[in-house]
Amino acid sequence: MQAIHIVVHGDPSVLRVVDLPAPEPAAGEVLVRVLATSVNHLDLWVRRGMPGVTIPLPRVPGCDGTGEVVALGEGATGFEPGQKVVLLPGFSSGTSEHDRAGNDHLSDDYGIRGEHCDGFARELVALEPRFLLPLPDGIDPVPVAAVPLVFVTAWGLVVSRAQVRAGERVLVLGGASGVGSAAIQVARDAGARVIATAGSQEKRALARELGADEVVDHGDPEWPRAVRAWSGGRGVDVVVEHVGPATWDGSVRCLARNGRLVTCGGTTGAKVGLVLPHLFIKNVSILGSTMGPAGSFPAIFAKVAAGVFRPVVDRVLPLSRAAEAHRLLEERAVLGKIVLAPGS
Repeated sequence: MQAIHIVVHGDPSVLRVVDLPAPEPAAGEVLVRVLATSVNHLDLWVRRGMPGVTIPLPRVPGCDGTGEVVALGEGATGFEPGQKVVLLPGFSSGTSEHDRAGNDHLSDDYGIRGEHCDGFARELVALEPRFLLPLPDGIDPVPVAAVPLVFVTAWGLVVSRAQVRAGERVLVLGGASGVGSAAIQVARDAGARVIATAGSQEKRALARELGADEVVDHGDPEWPRAVRAWSGGRGVDVVVEHVGPATWDGSVRCLARNGRLVTCGGTTGAKVGLVLPHLFIKNVSILGSTMGPAGSFPAIFAKVAAGVFRPVVDRVLPLSRAAEAHRLLEERAVLGKIVLAPGS
């Protein structure tokens, strides 16, 4: 089978198309033909190398995707050949206290495909059935490959951690990004009013199309003032933050009293500053969020099937053009996600 290898850390040119032995499903495993896998910012970080994190190389990237069941190993149940499935991004032993409580993403042994083990940028993969979800009928498996990681992350941010309620005002940073576009939809589904930021006219139009009531240009240094004006001067109840240093100070200033800022990452850097009076005078909360519980996937895909949630796919490329996909995402030259289709 063909696969993508990160052979050394570096720029997109380090990605290689390689031939690997096709896997055989072990007892209790399901062999799946990968139909599509999406490209996430995590793939870029793994490729570049992350300070203080050792990633064994070569590594197959690809955190999430969709596929078609090819065969079942001895004792595997719950699926049948030809069935379309979702490839879930996270994995754990299933035995920890957090697993038993339905919070698998908080387990000490939790990992993400493409980072902590080989991912889905390949033609075939063998997985335990618990890491597969039946794809609802009538859904095109290629664009929906862009759903799992960003929507479970957005669900973790908006539903699990910030616990957004109907009528609240929510600010989503980077509303045209993968996580941002999902967060707009999840917050609107929760009954919130949403204001988003985006860096171009095209991206602002997309954020409005996804349900944002208002969109501001985060390239304008006065964008926090515009957010406060939209909120009637009181600030927003929740800020969904994943940008980091470039927007952090403005995000904190946008919070209303008793507001919550929830963050899942920092695409512009890892370190931010805090002015403590901004926290305690307004009684605000800073919340971290990592991924989201696997138990949220049935609800997410039910909403995809109903047309409530939709993936935002900029383009579909063949697996062999993975380096181009990385470069485009790095250059912020995409609206939403890029999907790689191994068979195309």
